[in-house]
Amino acid sequence: MIESSGLWLRASAFKLHSQVGGYMQAFRVSGTAPFGSQRQKFDIDLVADSADDAEHRCYSIIGSRHKANRRSIKIESVSEIDPRTSTEPRILDAFRDQIEAAGGKIAPKAEEE
Repeated sequence: MIESSGLWLRASAFKLHSQVGGYMQAFRVSGTAPFGSQRQKFDIDLVADSADDAEHRCYSIIGSRHKANRRSIKIESVSEIDPRTSTEPRILDAFRDQIEAAGGKIAPKAEEE
């Protein structure tokens, strides 16, 4: 306990490091989830601190958009990606400076006909 001008404050009330503006990475999460009456595959690109954080954000986003429980969402893979390969606007906005410094966006591979 710390005394500050007559008030007793807990030491844990003060954060010693900033949690805002930390090192963020781009992740691609793949899996299957119930969308309506069918189970479908999905790929979602996210900005997160770690692979574990990306997994939790994926559960949150799909659960809120499609009313799916975490137990019904099956995540198959979580992989770190180069932000230049994503078409997701959140990724492009979060890594705008890095993409410009690296020479611009990498075009996705054209599908074969």
